[in-house]
Amino acid sequence: MSREIRLGLFLLGTGSHISGWRMAGAADDFSDLAQIQEICEEAERGLFDLIFMGDNLNADPSAHPSYCARLEPLTMLSAVAMSTSHIGLGATASTTYGDPWSLARAFGSLDHISGGRAAWNSVTTSNPQAAANFGTTHPDHASRYEMSAEFIEVAKKLWDAWEPEAMPKDRETGAYFDPAKIHPVDHDGKFFKVKGPVNMPRSPQGRPLILQAGGSEPGQELAAKHADVVFTVTQDRGEAADFYAGLKARLPKNGRKAEDLVVLPGVMPVVGRTEAEAREKLARLMGFVDDTTALGMLSERFNTDFSGADLDGPIPDLGENDAYHAFARAMLSKARRENMTLRDLYALVAAARGHWVLCGSAEQVADTLQDWFETGAADGFNIMPGWFMEGFTDFIDLVVPILQARGLYKTGYAPGTLRDKLGLPA
Repeated sequence: MSREIRLGLFLLGTGSHISGWRMAGAADDFSDLAQIQEICEEAERGLFDLIFMGDNLNADPSAHPSYCARLEPLTMLSAVAMSTSHIGLGATASTTYGDPWSLARAFGSLDHISGGRAAWNSVTTSNPQAAANFGTTHPDHASRYEMSAEFIEVAKKLWDAWEPEAMPKDRETGAYFDPAKIHPVDHDGKFFKVKGPVNMPRSPQGRPLILQAGGSEPGQELAAKHADVVFTVTQDRGEAADFYAGLKARLPKNGRKAEDLVVLPGVMPVVGRTEAEAREKLARLMGFVDDTTALGMLSERFNTDFSGADLDGPIPDLGENDAYHAFARAMLSKARRENMTLRDLYALVAAARGHWVLCGSAEQVADTLQDWFETGAADGFNIMPGWFMEGFTDFIDLVVPILQARGLYKTGYAPGTLRDKLGLPA
């Protein structure tokens, strides 16, 4: 398979910008199934490879609207599977607050329902507020990743417990199952004890894809061993290229090749027919941002209370962040490079929760994406529209045709499962 840009859609119903829902005609509800299905159908029109739905396990009205009020991702994507045909369906589920047997069964079910399009975004849950909803205390960063490594191993064992020919359904002999091809996992570990197997046949992909977004050292080790797709937080092409090369270099010791892992930096494109038009759209978006809302998001992302801070002063020494390691590193690196104030930083977080904002004409956006792709900074991009639909349709109608004309992006879906479409090993 020739190398081509891969595109995922990071789906937040009210848009990735904290105030995207305030744009004229914008979607404003992440619990409206018909609206979500329309967005996903638009992504399939744009030949996107994957829909990615994040999740959180607490409701905080000071956070992004689509994080405080949303539907459970697996349930929503099961419905989306009925209105789409090709696009991958990636849902987030926590390894800190969950169990491997239930998760393996749920994602295996989505894989069957969708005809082989399921993907699990494995997260450790960074936000400590989640613990209160599960009657427990929040584990530290190292413990969360140790637990996650075991969780993923057990889930993979459960998906592999059924061999492809485990259900002969032989009407002559009456043998519905072949018990020799259905295996227990008998896992007895530090965090989980699971007999297995799950009570469903092997899924169309064998295993649903595993997505991962951790940028810390333990996160990268986990990704190099298990992930099929990695989402990254970045603001700088050089840093992105270093991360890309470093992560790919970890693969051989896990018996994997560079092409076995797809790296997709997150980017919020704001596209116009001219640069001036794009800048005007971004200015409209940023004009909706208020200090209280943006500072609330900044406090949550850095696990630090910024209320009462001097917005026009220097960014304080934040020390070690036990929540969002990769996010904090990318943001603080950009802040140092550009001598940012706290106000500058919170504006950046409000725009795309700290992800890269790419604003310009369609040609400028296409040029930049091509540059990152061809210089070893990305295999593609996780597109994070600031608002729906206009902010997304602009990208599909203006940027995608340019990438296609340059031979960088597909003009139709390949056959097979999501794993097949991405050229990933079975």
